[in-house]
Amino acid sequence: MKKINLYVFIQIIKSCTLVFFIFVSIAWLLQISRLFSIMNNLQIELSNIIFLSIYLIPNIMNITMPFIIIFGLLLSFIKLDRDKEILAIFSLGLSIDQIRRPLVLICFFFTLLYLFLNLFFSPYIYEKYKIKEFELRNLINLSKINSSNFIKLDSKIILDFKKEDNIFKDILINYIEEGDNIIFAKTGNIEKNADNIFTFNLISGFKLNIIKNEIEKLEFENYKIEFPIQVKNKYDNFDRNTQTIFNSIKNKDYKNIFDKFFDILILLSIIIFFYFYIIKKNDFRINNILKFLSFSLLILIFQNIYKNINIDLQLFLILNLINFVLIIMLITVKKYNIL
Repeated sequence: MKKINLYVFIQIIKSCTLVFFIFVSIAWLLQISRLFSIMNNLQIELSNIIFLSIYLIPNIMNITMPFIIIFGLLLSFIKLDRDKEILAIFSLGLSIDQIRRPLVLICFFFTLLYLFLNLFFSPYIYEKYKIKEFELRNLINLSKINSSNFIKLDSKIILDFKKEDNIFKDILINYIEEGDNIIFAKTGNIEKNADNIFTFNLISGFKLNIIKNEIEKLEFENYKIEFPIQVKNKYDNFDRNTQTIFNSIKNKDYKNIFDKFFDILILLSIIIFFYFYIIKKNDFRINNILKFLSFSLLILIFQNIYKNINIDLQLFLILNLINFVLIIMLITVKKYNIL
């Protein structure tokens, strides 16, 4: 690689790295804030939440990779144009090949990275995240919780309470047993033994038993009730984002396979479109950049919509092909100056 090729390559890498840290840092901070808000009431240790959030980074990288490349390319070439370095390259009698070659190398590098992230690493680590999140959510220690926010102890029991100075107040229990039952107590004590049996010693409240639209009400000063809880201690993988390419092939999840395939194709198409629309024409006017940026983001938004809506494989392929054909048509138009 000639020095001028290496220089352009390094400038692109620098800009992409800067955009990478900006995008990933912002997305990671948003995700860790969400985890804090969700798990704060469960009084999970700060170190555990931070450690859990680290498992989200590969998935964040995978999601933001197309945006990192788009903004990284724009930033690097805007800087080269602003510093008159592109003009200097042409003034030296060099051709556009000096820019195209490092761009091809960038395409190759980011394609390999995106393939690795998208097909294997990101879903593999994201599955680890889901398992660890599941474990943290299900290791409920009522003695550490300040506000329950309707904890689902198992499929038939929901618990809500407030806690002040280690005293449980406004205890609400909803459970299904010979109808729908609701228990409310002003104060009380909640204990859990080694056999996963929750014992509620309740003070001053009432119990409602609803059977076939008939309501029985029992008021009490002291009431004791026990619930053996069937704890779900095994994570069931149902999230498609945790499926590596090998899992998808094994499970014959063709939609997930094509989804990852189109991700790569769309990304490469956008880079090619950038070359013909911006670089080859050496047109870095703000309106031209905004047109490229708007179109690219629109394509990526549609791509993500197709991923997340529940449609069959045939319609999914048709919509993605339309998306892909649209950008290929624009590349052809710009390459041959048809319009």
